[in-house]
Amino acid sequence: MPAFAKSDIGQVRKNNEDSYACIYPRLYIVADGMGGHVAGEIASSLATKTVSEYVQRHDDDSPEVILDQAVNEANRIIYQMAQSNPEYAGMGTTIVVAFVDGEKVYWAYVGDSRIYLISEDGMRLLTEDHSVVWELVKSGTITLEEAKNHPHRNILTRALGTSESVRVDLGKTDWRVGDFLLLCTDGLTNMVSEQDIFQTIQRYKADGEKALDELVGRANAAGGLDNITAILVQREK
Repeated sequence: MPAFAKSDIGQVRKNNEDSYACIYPRLYIVADGMGGHVAGEIASSLATKTVSEYVQRHDDDSPEVILDQAVNEANRIIYQMAQSNPEYAGMGTTIVVAFVDGEKVYWAYVGDSRIYLISEDGMRLLTEDHSVVWELVKSGTITLEEAKNHPHRNILTRALGTSESVRVDLGKTDWRVGDFLLLCTDGLTNMVSEQDIFQTIQRYKADGEKALDELVGRANAAGGLDNITAILVQREK
């Protein structure tokens, strides 16, 4: 089950506030931080560190319970740091976590970073963005096409570390030999269409590192308006 990860600052931002953990073969995490100065970097790195350490310490429990507790623990730590240090006030982060257990994939998330399941048949989004625009799409107020350029597309309805408690969304699915998992920040999905992402991964499915290089290059060529981070995992026999 090869896994590849890549993070890029993009063309506009001065700092890379994304963070990731790629703990082969079971645990994968992507986080997209927000906040002034270096607060976003701190929030995202705290999230990935806390969740990865928690899951590895408690991997004898059910995956859903572990992931929920791990993300809540990260929320508590980030929130407390933000409350105790004025320099970090208001900092937060998105997070997506995938835990692989044989034929099953379990996931947890808060915010608008995403997880996709990709097979030869197509590409399925496993998460729903916790954002104002996603709520408008779900209610039928705007279309997915309109959402791409909506002025409020970056406003989150839920993030990690911005409040004392957080509701973590969880899920699980089967995956087959040859399928891919893609975890990524919106620095990729806002710049590259899902169709282009799918076609790129299919084109380079024998070389995950090349696929990520191509995707990051496409995001930068389209403007690179945000940091770009992605993890690509393939299930092998």
